[in-house]
Amino acid sequence: MRDTAAIPLNMTPTVAQPRAIWILPILGFIVLVVIPSMPWWASPGTMRWMVELSCYLAVAQMWNLLAGYGGLVSVGQQAFIGIAGYALFILSIRFGINPFVGVALAVIAPALVAVPTYALLHRLDGPYFAIGTWVIAESFRLLTTNMDFVNGGAGLTLRAMTQFSAQERAIGMTSWSAALILITVGGSYWLLRSRYGLALAAMRDNAIAAESQGVNVKRLRFLIYVAAAAGTGLAGAVYYMAQLRISPVAAYSPKWASVCIFIVMVGGIGSIEGVLIGALIYFASDRLFGEYGTTYLIVLGIITLLVAIFARGGVWGVVSRYVGVSIFSTRRIFARGDA
Repeated sequence: MRDTAAIPLNMTPTVAQPRAIWILPILGFIVLVVIPSMPWWASPGTMRWMVELSCYLAVAQMWNLLAGYGGLVSVGQQAFIGIAGYALFILSIRFGINPFVGVALAVIAPALVAVPTYALLHRLDGPYFAIGTWVIAESFRLLTTNMDFVNGGAGLTLRAMTQFSAQERAIGMTSWSAALILITVGGSYWLLRSRYGLALAAMRDNAIAAESQGVNVKRLRFLIYVAAAAGTGLAGAVYYMAQLRISPVAAYSPKWASVCIFIVMVGGIGSIEGVLIGALIYFASDRLFGEYGTTYLIVLGIITLLVAIFARGGVWGVVSRYVGVSIFSTRRIFARGDA
């Protein structure tokens, strides 16, 4: 029997403070001030890059939350990107809703779709769950391709954006990019720092042990799945609003799943810092070597494989191990209380 006397009664778990906490205000300043102000000092190309980077970062962080903490490895998150993207275009084209308002409303669609899809997937585990998510994504792609309501495989064009000036479009896009990072990355950090973060960390380490200690693993996984679907959908709506055009082939492309896996695996699964690093690595690699096509994708795959084998914690895992730096600290320590 466990000796409970070995644990002092006045020791309570608290969140360890990050050693590099000074970096957080800098990141906050970039998100809240620098990005929204880009229309007044940055070139259109730079702003497009920022929008794209923010979308990659958001999608990867949602996948990281889903796989790194929920233990649900998905290769079909592109389903929610496509659903939200098409929801935005339908709201704008068919119902005349302002696209910038439609982005917020479009998030409802993937969140609602996530409920019945999880009901189909929750009995699956491991690779079967992953294959199931891919099947669902492909089903939505085929369904959308054959729907005349959304112009089938030809796709849709967001002509409503022509009512805004170039400056107005730039302000709206950069504002949504900042909001996207704040909601997905900042929201994940807030969640992991809350009492639910303890349950997620326990579930990540050992779901069976966590359930034996009172964690409702099934309910928590369901909530994480729906939240990840909504966050991924938000990124999809922002991305295709910036692209001004959407098609089933692009919206439901398996490339989105590949991007998520690369960013999280190379950066470091189960850490927000790893997602930031992985997103920057992927974005820089895509800009520098994307013109090489298939060869470039093979190299990315080899890098992911090598990291998974020799550095399972990713780049951030190596850095934090040898340097001892922590930015988004969610690790719990025991501190002496007043009891």
